Amino acid sequence: MVYPKYWKQLAKSIKEKSGWRCQKCGRVCLRPGEKPHTTKPRAYDLQVHHWNRDPSDNRPENLVALCPKCHLSYHRGGKGNVSLGQLSLFDLSGFENC
Repeated sequence: MVYPKYWKQLAKSIKEKSGWRCQKCGRVCLRPGEKPHTTKPRAYDLQVHHWNRDPSDNRPENLVALCPKCHLSYHRGGKGNVSLGQLSLFDLSGFENC
């Protein structure tokens, strides 16, 4: 899967418009550089999903902000088209509980 050069900026704008909340379950997710406040609750990085499952279709109306659980749920419930690395677009090395 190849994302356009401007993907990070586009994805960030979709996440900002969502208020850093999953648009399916409403879970509040971490903003860039934000660390979890406690170690007990699980911290989530918001991801961006293509509604039509076409990664080349980056129109804003085709993109939605989802937590990892909901994002994976959409892919598993559909055709199972999860590409290697698709759900790990961000560096999570600083988050031990993710």
